[in-house]
Amino acid sequence: MADLRADAGEERAPGSAVPPAGRYGSTGTAAERDARTDRRLKAVGAVLGVLGLAVLAWIGAGYISSQKVSGEMIKFKVVSGRTVEVHVEVRKDAETEGVCTLRALSSDGAEVGRKDVPFAAGEDRVDTVASVRTTTRATSAELMGCEPRGTEGH
Repeated sequence: MADLRADAGEERAPGSAVPPAGRYGSTGTAAERDARTDRRLKAVGAVLGVLGLAVLAWIGAGYISSQKVSGEMIKFKVVSGRTVEVHVEVRKDAETEGVCTLRALSSDGAEVGRKDVPFAAGEDRVDTVASVRTTTRATSAELMGCEPRGTEGH
C-alpha cells in the first residue's frame, strides 16, 4: 500500500499510529478538546445536581404533607424526685385528635417514667404542660412522638 503523504513530500514513520488530521472529527488542539469536555461535564453535573435537589424536595414535601400531627417539646422541669413537668406544643389539623407519648429519663439514660398525653379535636395548635410521674429522680425528658387517634398502638 502506498503512503500518500510520502508522495506529497511529508515524512511519516513506518507503522505510525497517528491518523491523518481531521479524519475522525478531532478538530482543534488537545487543550481545546479538554476545555470542551470540561464544559460538558460541568453542564451534565449541574443538570444532575438540580434534578437531584428537585427529587429530594419532592420527597420531603410529600413526607411533610403526609404528617397529620407534629409535636415539639418546648421545655421540661424536674419538680420533685418523683415528678417531671413537660411543656408540649402540638400542631395538627383542627379535626384531628390524638396522643403524644412522653418519657422521663434518669442520669444513666434509663426510662423512669412514661405518659401518653391525649389531645382533642377543635384546634389546630395545642399547647399543654403534662406531669409525668417517675419511679426515681429524672434528669431529662423527651417527646417520643405524636400520632393521630386510631393509628397503631393508640
